[in-house]
Amino acid sequence: MSAILLVLSSPSGGGKTSIARRLLERRADVGYSVSATTRPARAGEVDGRDYHFLSRDEFQRRVDGGQFLEWAEYGGHRYGTLRSVVDEQLAAGRHVVLDIEVEGARQVRRAVPSSVHVFVLPPSAQTLRDRLEGRRTESPEAIGRRLAIAASEIAAAGEYDYLITNRVLDEAVATVSSILDAEQCRTQRQPALEERLAELAEAVRIEAEQARTAGAAS
Repeated sequence: MSAILLVLSSPSGGGKTSIARRLLERRADVGYSVSATTRPARAGEVDGRDYHFLSRDEFQRRVDGGQFLEWAEYGGHRYGTLRSVVDEQLAAGRHVVLDIEVEGARQVRRAVPSSVHVFVLPPSAQTLRDRLEGRRTESPEAIGRRLAIAASEIAAAGEYDYLITNRVLDEAVATVSSILDAEQCRTQRQPALEERLAELAEAVRIEAEQARTAGAAS
């Protein structure tokens, strides 16, 4: 079966990154594309694991070189997905999960029409605020700006193929995994489908003829 490019989006604090990482831990057939960003690393973040941390000049150089599948500016910083990372994993037969913002997802949808897009909703506005405040990494003003952006992102959720609500992380991961399995079964994703169906239909016709012959002999 063909590998799938799976896009996860949510407001900041909605859980898209946690879902992507848990999915990666549970499925050997899934690879994760680490995004590039111009924002500074937070405490505990590691370059190359959490993000590829780039200067703004280096990021622009790669944009000019067409190295990004998608990129967008969010909260004053740039984020993007390197084409080479995605192409390498898809070529190896692994599904690739991207956790990106709405504008980046739009670019991927245009560039890769076969990609599958899932928007992760928070259970409530208060839960989203609690999650952001629980990080203890930003000022109240910054959290307010993130929540304002979240409102516009949620309004765009109808553009996505699937909507899920992240009430319990493990349940959300299981739902996304099920979506990935179901998408693999789409007829459009089956390699050499016409040949396989014709071969099976012919085999069934042979079995039918043998069954009739056996019935007549008895």
